[in-house]
This record gives sequence, structure tokens and C-alpha cells, in this order.
Amino acid sequence: MSDQTQQLPGDDVALLNEASEGFKQLEARIAQVIIGQKQVVRALLAAIFCEGHVLLVGVPGLAKTLLVKTLSQALGWEFRRIQFTPDMMPADIIGMQLLQEDASGGREMTFVPGPVFANIILADEINRTPPKTQSALLEAMQELQVTSMGTRHTLDRPFIVVATQNPIEQEGTYPLPEAQLDRFMFSLWMDYPDVEDEERIVMETTAPKPTDLEPVFTKQQLMRFQGLVHRLPVSRHVVSYAVAIARATRPGAGACSELATRYLRWGAGPRAGQHMVLAGKALAVLDGAPAVSANHIRQAAPHVLRHRILLNYQAAGEGMTPAELVEQIVGEISEPQYTP
Repeated sequence: MSDQTQQLPGDDVALLNEASEGFKQLEARIAQVIIGQKQVVRALLAAIFCEGHVLLVGVPGLAKTLLVKTLSQALGWEFRRIQFTPDMMPADIIGMQLLQEDASGGREMTFVPGPVFANIILADEINRTPPKTQSALLEAMQELQVTSMGTRHTLDRPFIVVATQNPIEQEGTYPLPEAQLDRFMFSLWMDYPDVEDEERIVMETTAPKPTDLEPVFTKQQLMRFQGLVHRLPVSRHVVSYAVAIARATRPGAGACSELATRYLRWGAGPRAGQHMVLAGKALAVLDGAPAVSANHIRQAAPHVLRHRILLNYQAAGEGMTPAELVEQIVGEISEPQYTP
């Protein structure tokens, strides 16, 4: 056992080992259905371990919906899919007050919960619904509650929103407000599978195959893992590294990268640093590591930053993408020296 591990109480050391083993089992269970996409699965599980919301971006046919459904089965969580459309209203998500007759024959207004009352929500094509409806989901994501007719209704934990977007079909869509984008911990981009994985997908999905998955552990166990993620120690120099990366994306700031000045209209706010450190903690738990390293921050940075920066016209004219720019900026930032 390392000196770093001894910084954790004995119970947390045992819980760390249990969480790391649970991640491996979850990963293997999901791989029974989802072929390839290992990095996306790892990042999605990291978000689950710290109760963060995820924006999943990819062209149609890459199994985004199947991935989230498979994850909910492997976790044993209550799952709801909401297909967003331009005519959807907030009540279609959060629920509504209906006049109902009680046992004595009287009538009263009763709240009928909507599909948002579940543990994991798949918000499919979230950018197809107007801002008024998007804002109803924003309250649930930020406050773990919804408001109907002035009455607040609390959502049960754990509560995770995984929203999908199609990057190539923009007609009839409503771009997500920056305030809502900032509530997503990660933006994960699903790419086409390589040739070996694609051949396996075609072979296995055109033959009978059972897809029912047994849950790996209970909700209570996972919530204990989520508590461990927050308690995991992180050194000051790792926090400084995350903050330096976030500040390097802000044009006009003293610590900004030259790339940010050239290609960005604005950069990431303080929540980016918070999410990089929290995601680093989750990745450390998945690895069974007793503390967060700078490498964990580097792994988390692209997922945290891609949707929090806005490119300018010069970047668009030169064909620069947020992913490419984030990768270059992160590569420029040196890890701060450790001082005990």
C-alpha cells in the first residue's frame, strides 16, 4: 500500500478497491452490447461516478441511444427516454396538474409526474425543442427539482441527464443556451467505429442475441462511490494545473494562450476547473488510484472544455474545430511543480 493510499481512511481504501472493481464489471457488462467506443464508455462512467450530466454528440446510427439504455440496465436504474420535438411543452417533461376524482367523489388537482422522474434520462435530440422547454430540463439538472403551478417537486437521486445531438442536421433545431451547455459536465463525441469493430457490429446485430443485463450493484452502492469521489484527495498543484488550463482558454486574460486570442470569442468559466478536478477524481477512482494526477486532468480536459469555448470567424475560416483547439491549448500548458 502506498503512502498516498494511507491518506484515505481504511474504509475508503476498501471502498476505492470496490469501486474500481465495479467499474471493470460495468465496462465488461456494457461491452456485451456496445462494441468499441471504449473511451466514450469510460468517460460516461466517470460522469456517472460523480453524478454529472453528459452531452453525447454523434451522427445517426452510432448507438448513442443503445449505449444509454444499456448503461441503465447495467446499473439497474429507472430509465426514461424523452424524444424532443419542436412542439413539445414543459409539461410534457416535468408533468402537470390534473383534475381528478378522489375516493369520496370529490375533485381535486393532482400532480401527475412526467418522464423526468427517473434516475437516468435520455434527452434525445435535445436541440430540437424550443428554449422554453429546454429551460424546464435545466431546473431539473441544476436543482434536482421541477416546478409545476408554483409547487416544487423533488427528484430522487441519483439523477443523470444524457442528452444527444446530431451534429450534421441543423434544420429545425434550436442551439442550446450557453447557460444550459455549462451544466453538462462532459461533451462526448462518438466517432465511426474502426473496420474490425464495424464488422463485429454487423455480424452480431444481425443474429439473435440476448441483451438483458443484470445490474452490477445497487443504487446505494453507487451513491457510496459518488461520495468517495468527492472525498478523494487532490493536491494543490493538480488544482493549479486544471485552473491554468481553463484560464488559458480566455481571450484577453493575462494567462491566455496565444491560440485563444487568435481563435476564440470567449473561453471557459470557473465551472470548467471545478469539473476537470471532479472528473479527475472520478477517473482516479475508476483506476483504483488513491489521489488525482495531472494525467487524469489531461484526460478530462477535452470532454470538459469542448462545449465551453466559442470559436471566432477566423477559426471557422481556417476549419479549426473546438476539439482541435482544446487539444493544442492543453498541450501548451506545463504541469506546475509539486511543492509539499
